[in-house]
Amino acid sequence: MRINPEVKETLGQGGPVVALESTIISHGMPYPRNVETALLVEKAVRASGAVPATIGIIDGEIVIGMTNEEIEAFGKRGGIAKVSKRDLPIVVALKRWGATTVSATMLCAHMAGIEVFVTGGIGGVHRGAETTWDVSRDLQELGATPVTVVCSGAKAILDIHKTLEYLETEGVTVLSNKAPTFANFYSLSSSDPVDYAFQSEAEAASIIKAKRDLGLTGGILVSNPIPEEDALPHDYIDRIVDEAVKEAADKGIKGKDVTPFLLKKIVELTGGKSLDANIRLVANNARVGARIAVEYSRLCRLERGKR
Repeated sequence: MRINPEVKETLGQGGPVVALESTIISHGMPYPRNVETALLVEKAVRASGAVPATIGIIDGEIVIGMTNEEIEAFGKRGGIAKVSKRDLPIVVALKRWGATTVSATMLCAHMAGIEVFVTGGIGGVHRGAETTWDVSRDLQELGATPVTVVCSGAKAILDIHKTLEYLETEGVTVLSNKAPTFANFYSLSSSDPVDYAFQSEAEAASIIKAKRDLGLTGGILVSNPIPEEDALPHDYIDRIVDEAVKEAADKGIKGKDVTPFLLKKIVELTGGKSLDANIRLVANNARVGARIAVEYSRLCRLERGKR
């Protein structure tokens, strides 16, 4: 593992660092928008008072805090592996390039000592999972790894209700930024309630701190709705998702290839509107996640000061 010097110094001083994934660069968007988005998100984290740490694997080395040049290389390079927990030992041992998913980014962030991780949407229970058993590793990782994940809900292609049921079984605390229901990715909200709606980033940080102080296992999921001005109507996007899911099934697309196919198809069917919404919601998550990281760092420093 290689930790960026700025990230390492900030962590050593107990300062706020926000982890960012790399699948959004290599598998989520076309070049050059993927690179532009990654740098935009890093800029949003810095503007909100924290240090960004984009995580990826280069020649078998886990990099915590990629440079702008490395992000550019990620955006241009083809054939980068999409890396979940199960893939980490293979990509590292064979010295390959790998883009970390939510579950792998959580693991790497925890190894580096980073509490807060920002993404667009988590993986979850796929539609029809009662017959396909298609459930993302992200959910078990949230139940096991002590990292706070800030997102705009589960990806729009998933079954939100079943995803929240799974998270409840895993003992994952699900918080929401002011809204009483779970965020609905491209749309404002779902009809599914969350465990608690916090009213400020300081309040969210205090809940995270309490979970860590209690020694409870697993992560915390923060649901942050897309800004209203950037949201797409629920009925509109749901019809498009249904069409994309049907096409994936007709073509026999399965496993880790499903999500990239569906997201690309949704961009095509919305004429790029979903991509614009995705970029804006990730940047908004970065701002909220960074402010939570700042408040969490403040609480930890206050505690150390009292010892």
